[in-house]
Amino acid sequence: MSKQLNPLTQIPKITFLASPAPLAQDALHECITKYGQTSELDADVIIALGGDGLMLQSLHRLMGANVPIYGMNRGSVGFLMNEYSVENIYERLAKAERSVLHPLIMRAKSTDGTLFEARAINEVSLLRKSFQTAKLEITINGRVRMAELTADGILLATPAGSTAYNLSANGPILPLNARLLALTPLSPFRPRRWRGALISERSKVLIKVLDWERRPVSAAADHLEVPSICEVEIEMDRSIDLIMLHDPGHSLEERILTEQFGA
Repeated sequence: MSKQLNPLTQIPKITFLASPAPLAQDALHECITKYGQTSELDADVIIALGGDGLMLQSLHRLMGANVPIYGMNRGSVGFLMNEYSVENIYERLAKAERSVLHPLIMRAKSTDGTLFEARAINEVSLLRKSFQTAKLEITINGRVRMAELTADGILLATPAGSTAYNLSANGPILPLNARLLALTPLSPFRPRRWRGALISERSKVLIKVLDWERRPVSAAADHLEVPSICEVEIEMDRSIDLIMLHDPGHSLEERILTEQFGA
């Protein structure tokens, strides 16, 4: 993950996207009226009008396209977004700072042998699907690190996702350039005092579901859920760059740092 100067120094071709919320739809009309609308295939930059949910949807939708996304907050949560203003958008884009992220790739095997592959920007999570706790075996880079974790589940979060579900589960906030991933248990029962681990972003994690017949578990890569899995392999996909743009002084790196001090 890195940050560099934004090359959008000339007038860019913009595609505006918006969530269905009335506030976002009003902003979409206002922006298109003032700046026009470019086909998504021809766009130099995408401007997403909504909240963090729309930003994540846009990053997934454009994964592999290598097109930067500049979000403006017209939703309820705007941690990933810039402040909304219809004025001076070209100037703001030219001055914006770039954050380059890489997604996690999840390869899940269901209990019937079906294989699923999906990518996650925030986290990959495993969750119990019955009244009984899940029992999980954790292997990192070919070595079993925990033979049995009894818990509601576990998640592996990127630095960009460390302030989301991971933080709610009492996981650590990771600086954007930390080159680490957070492995965080969800309501652990045994080992009772285990609170997770920080691992290299180049690690390959394998999580096996023990006793999956009686203790079913699902796996989710951000919003995509796979039911009834028996094992999941997770690693960072460094072949894909996800580019986010933020106003100077409000980069994603700065926001994550600020979050650590409770501001």
